[in-house]
Amino acid sequence: MDSATIRKKFLDFFESKGHKIVPSAPLVLKNDPTLLFTNSGMVQFKDNFLGHAAPLYNRVADTQKCLRVSGKHNDLEDVGLDTYHHTMFEMLGNWSFGDYFKKEAIAWAWELLTEVYQLPKERLYVTVFGGDKKENLPVDAEAENLWKQHIGADRILYGNKKDNFWEMGEQGPCGPCSEIHIDLRPEEDIKSKAGKELVNNDHPQVVEIWNLVFMEFNRKADGSLEKLPAQHVDTGMGFERLCMAIQKKTSNYDTDVFRPLMDFIALHAQNYTYGSDKKKDIAVRVMADHIRAVSFAISDGQLPSNTGAGYVIRRILRRAVRYGFSYLNFKEPFLYRLVPLLALQLKDVFPELHKQEEYVERVVHEEEISFLRTLEKGLKLIDNLPNMIYTQIANDKFTSDSVHDKIKIHNLRAEYVEKLIKENKEIQVSGQILFELYDTFGFPVDLTSLIARERGWSINEQGFQDEMQKQKSRSKADAAKETGDWILIGKDEKTEFIGYENLENEARIVKYRKIKQKNKELFQLVFDKTPFYAESGGQVGDTGVIESVNEKIFITDTKKENELIVHFTEKLPESISSAFVARVDVRKRELTMDNHSATHLLHAALRQVLGKHVEQKGSLVNEKILRFDFSHFAAMTTEEISKVERIVNEKIRENIVLNEQRNVPIEKAKQLGAMALFGEKYGDFVRVITFDPKFSVELCGGTHVSATGKIGLFKIVSESSVAAGVRRIEAVTAEGAQEFVNDSLSLLGELKSLLKNPKDIAASLQNLIEEKHQLDKKLEAVYQQQANLLKDELVSKAMKSNGHTLIAEKISVPNADTLKNIAYGLRNQFQDLLLILAADVDGKPLVSVMIGETLEAAKKYHAGNMVKELAKEIEGNGGGQPFYATAGGKNLAGLEAVITKAKTMI
Repeated sequence: MDSATIRKKFLDFFESKGHKIVPSAPLVLKNDPTLLFTNSGMVQFKDNFLGHAAPLYNRVADTQKCLRVSGKHNDLEDVGLDTYHHTMFEMLGNWSFGDYFKKEAIAWAWELLTEVYQLPKERLYVTVFGGDKKENLPVDAEAENLWKQHIGADRILYGNKKDNFWEMGEQGPCGPCSEIHIDLRPEEDIKSKAGKELVNNDHPQVVEIWNLVFMEFNRKADGSLEKLPAQHVDTGMGFERLCMAIQKKTSNYDTDVFRPLMDFIALHAQNYTYGSDKKKDIAVRVMADHIRAVSFAISDGQLPSNTGAGYVIRRILRRAVRYGFSYLNFKEPFLYRLVPLLALQLKDVFPELHKQEEYVERVVHEEEISFLRTLEKGLKLIDNLPNMIYTQIANDKFTSDSVHDKIKIHNLRAEYVEKLIKENKEIQVSGQILFELYDTFGFPVDLTSLIARERGWSINEQGFQDEMQKQKSRSKADAAKETGDWILIGKDEKTEFIGYENLENEARIVKYRKIKQKNKELFQLVFDKTPFYAESGGQVGDTGVIESVNEKIFITDTKKENELIVHFTEKLPESISSAFVARVDVRKRELTMDNHSATHLLHAALRQVLGKHVEQKGSLVNEKILRFDFSHFAAMTTEEISKVERIVNEKIRENIVLNEQRNVPIEKAKQLGAMALFGEKYGDFVRVITFDPKFSVELCGGTHVSATGKIGLFKIVSESSVAAGVRRIEAVTAEGAQEFVNDSLSLLGELKSLLKNPKDIAASLQNLIEEKHQLDKKLEAVYQQQANLLKDELVSKAMKSNGHTLIAEKISVPNADTLKNIAYGLRNQFQDLLLILAADVDGKPLVSVMIGETLEAAKKYHAGNMVKELAKEIEGNGGGQPFYATAGGKNLAGLEAVITKAKTMI
């Protein structure tokens, strides 16, 4: 049975049991401050479990794209090393919201596995919650008795709280769970050791395939449990593991989920077939796994970047590249070639990748090119590892503060260092160096270790792990947030948002809670109805005030926590049960609406000018500026920018009236031509914003102007690159645009005045630039003449000392390039040169050390090490190569001391 059939049978089975089959939510999460990615099937239903939204259906089933790169068994660096863990995986699931409970969930699970999939009953085991005395929770006897109707009591095992009591997080819905495990070992192994002894013991062939969670409690902030008003079922079955069991494989990677990708990779690796080389096999698994995570994250709107979720995606992609680079000899971009294969494989179940295949392919390709350049730089750094080791040894060897010992540090001969390495087995590449190579340049520890071992060194792996832990601790500290329980004031009802029509209304607080983040205490308020727009879809949240008879409280921000509208304030009202007037900051809202509506006009204009491939990839809309990211693979020309700007302003002058339609069936909205954004999760009913049905029709929940004329003026401020295949436009509207134009005209007026009001300001500026260029050339010739004279003067002062030519002088030069040219000129003249120059460069101190070729080969002196010590005299720092290094500083008066110290060192 192939994987597509396995998936279809699951969905068909639960559809036959009255479940609504819903599409997968995007891999990348929005409006959920607790998660970066969808990490389980239940995430898209959190609001239903938390009571923030009523479920549309009481019974639901789906297959959900999930991503995990941390937590139990899911550290990124371990994926690919074994045969059953992944970054991205599919989770098949069925849910009941206050409908059926344990009886049906258990019976249907058994029916599907044993009758539909025909898995052997004698190889299945189930676990039930064995109770917990500390929590005063009993054994889940109900589940146990229900299982006894299907399976022998000897195959029902008790699990502890860690394995069999599922919790959403530190707070929220939770309950006992029942896991189904399968023993896939050969018969002879089963005869020698019973499978029950290996359940939940990390055996690669005795694995959990399905978890049935019975939600019946709510975990409060103080750790206590309370019963939920309704009981729910949440199940999750690992699709890849299920395929492994049904297809009778011993590894997830051997199923048809992964083998098409793996076979393609192996085919293009040199002289290799999968299974013939352990390290290469790992590399193939890493690449096949990671391209899935990266491709679907990008297609769902998350581009690789250096922060947040984007950083995670970049790390995954780069890990795949370096495995291919290190073990399969892929020195050119290759991962991007897997995208079309993956898109075709999953086009029927996850069509979003197939529809954006070319875009995703281009993004991955550009990222690979960029990282391969970085890898090249990193390899050069590793080539310089001896110098890093030498410095480490020297600093460890001489801890004295005396000048004599400091001089010794920089006079260590390479031969002496090598002798130290041989004599002292504890000499290692430090954890700090390993971490720098890994964190900054993406170099895996095993690659650094391999190169170090080839040179006779060891690595301090524990030191590296310590540095990793420090980084994790820093990240946790930055993200640490204490969240209290919601305190109900009245009936817990869903907030009614009335901010499309009203910017002021009477409101009552339904519930509130205290949070503490970065040592700052804040309060979150939820109202029965609110005019405050919560940050969503790129539009910032409203600010304003709530007022009662006795007090005024400032609302500093409004955000969505899933579907809950949360208002932030630094102070809790004294009379929490009072009626308040909630009032939005009108000026800020109106300016924000100008920018949001202009963003829709901009999107449509870009598609008109550049082509239909243009799609929104991100946006920011506030009262000051609009920022719009879109798919396009080249910088826009001046003509294209002008044309887009002209079209938008034409639409503004047309004063097109807003056509806002609410609760439109999603299929009807698509028929109207509404653009749905990839990576957004839409319900069955949507809001459609239209500014001329032939120009701009979009699905949008944001606030907009009543007619385009209110925007006034639109002006593009900048166009730039954000990532591979993604451009960014920043623009201003209304008062911001007027201010920008006025400032630009004012600057132009100043320029004209400075240029004596020429008729053609551009031609006048061009003439001025050309005159400057000619003068620069003349000045450069003068500088060169002075440098030659200074070089000749230094040659005359050269001394023979201990078999080399020594020049150590204080000089004055006009710029750093002149100093560098003099140094290289002297190196060409003296093979045995040792040059130390303490230079006054236009009033700033600069130290330069240059070593001749023969002296460099002898490794007697190291320019980089010397300059670091000399720089202390000018209160500076610097570095460079073994033969040439420079250092800048603050203390011009210290130049004489530099020469004195240099002569002492020599």
